[in-house]
Amino acid sequence: MSERPGPVARATSALFGGERNDVAARLDGLGEAVEAARGRLDDALLDPAAALAERASERLRLSGEHTIVALAGATGSGKSSLFNCLTDLELAGVGVRRPTTSWALACSWGPDGAQELLEWMGIPARHQVSRMSMLDRSSADTKLDGLVLLDLPDHDSTEVSHHLEMDRLVQYADLLIWVLDPQKYADAAIHDRYIRPMAAYRDVTLVVLNQIDRIHFSERERALGDVRAILDREGLPGVPVIGVSAHRGDGVDDLKRELARRIRAKASAKERLAQDIAASAAGIVTVGGRSDIPGITDIDRQALDLALLDSVGAPQLVEAVEASTLRTARRHTGWPPLRWVGRLRKDPLRELGIDPDGSLASLSRAVRPSVGHVQRAQAESAVREISEKAAVGLERPWRDAVREASVSTSADVVRELDETVDRIDLGLSRTPFWWRAVDVLQWLAFAALVVGVGWGAVELLSGLVGWQVGDAPVVAGTSLPLLLLLGGLVGGVLLAALSRAAVRASARRRAQQADATLRRAVAEVSEQKVVAPLQAELDRYERYRSGILRALG
Repeated sequence: MSERPGPVARATSALFGGERNDVAARLDGLGEAVEAARGRLDDALLDPAAALAERASERLRLSGEHTIVALAGATGSGKSSLFNCLTDLELAGVGVRRPTTSWALACSWGPDGAQELLEWMGIPARHQVSRMSMLDRSSADTKLDGLVLLDLPDHDSTEVSHHLEMDRLVQYADLLIWVLDPQKYADAAIHDRYIRPMAAYRDVTLVVLNQIDRIHFSERERALGDVRAILDREGLPGVPVIGVSAHRGDGVDDLKRELARRIRAKASAKERLAQDIAASAAGIVTVGGRSDIPGITDIDRQALDLALLDSVGAPQLVEAVEASTLRTARRHTGWPPLRWVGRLRKDPLRELGIDPDGSLASLSRAVRPSVGHVQRAQAESAVREISEKAAVGLERPWRDAVREASVSTSADVVRELDETVDRIDLGLSRTPFWWRAVDVLQWLAFAALVVGVGWGAVELLSGLVGWQVGDAPVVAGTSLPLLLLLGGLVGGVLLAALSRAAVRASARRRAQQADATLRRAVAEVSEQKVVAPLQAELDRYERYRSGILRALG
């Protein structure tokens, strides 16, 4: 079983004349898109693109100075004769070097580096010919330096290996030259199997009508026109059609000039690679899409946090904190007689099983929904809702990935929320200093009241039974017992009234503190357990989308 292509290296080599261009950026984009889409899109869709990106990167690393041109055609089309004519090689020499037509023959015109390129394409050394040491009689406009010419196996051979070799090498070619002969230029085999499916590559396609010397001079233009009409119908309008005679040399210079022009411009190599990348990217887009998406907005985050707050009973918990603080504070700051009366009333917190002096954890366990699955349903519903919003605009594979990320975290959210709330300590069991100070003053005031009442009662009783009791001291014209009674009563009640307003403010502050603490805690859990996994998928999609858009150009 073949190994799946790995991550593609960036096309960092100098490309096509020593400068980096948009083809390298598009190749990088395709590689990044494939890497980002792994596990989200089908490997059967991504593997060919990864193989293309890897192959192209390797090709560019080996040489950006060569243009690979492939001659393809049927048996008898004169393809090999044309190869000999272009290379100035004798047919006998070809026969020696090419004992079987199942292998391609290659000829390279400098610069250096073609041998490594040919080895990379899998062409054996005995099937390689170099023009570096040969006398080149070409004129300036027909010099082919930088050309790597491939003579492919016949496409209509009955040998399966010939078809496989041709299909393999066509992928490497920067320029495809389809060689037709006058008798079979409309042959369905080559048109249906190769030319028509390659319509997207018309900018890197040439068609040569070989053996044109076998057509009467007056009929040549009509024959060339017929070929052009066939190509137009097959989706290749504008593809150059050149008539040549490899036997007599007619039109060969025209073909050389076209090849030389493309080699100098490096247009064929760039265009073929760009079209390969665009075709591969377009195939991926049909499944993965390329739409811009809104992502997770601040409003979505706020809605999630509010829903999760509700799922842990945060509003009720904040109310319980305020109520607990009020009752605890009043027990410390209220007038003692009123405290005793208050104890006769039922404590709503104790009725809930809550210790008024307990922690936020004890409050939360009592206040949170008693049925676990209800709480879980609330959290899961909130997570599902934000994941649906996050997936708006995505194609199905990416939507599924986003939903899967949310489903895998929903159970953790409930547990994490429970544990987080239980860990929060608001210091509810701690008594503020001013509560204790007021408590002491209240008991002093109450003691003064009791002393004043008792002293006055003794004086009254002594008058009734005739006891001899000394006169009570007088302060500022007022009897001290009466002064203690009034001072204790008025002072205690006044202190309780003043404390009540301060207690309400203190309870509100604690409730606000509890609310803020709960919101921060829930927001942290929400971010870590819900938003971060969803955002990771969206970021992955954005890397894919950015890469695929660059690949499309």
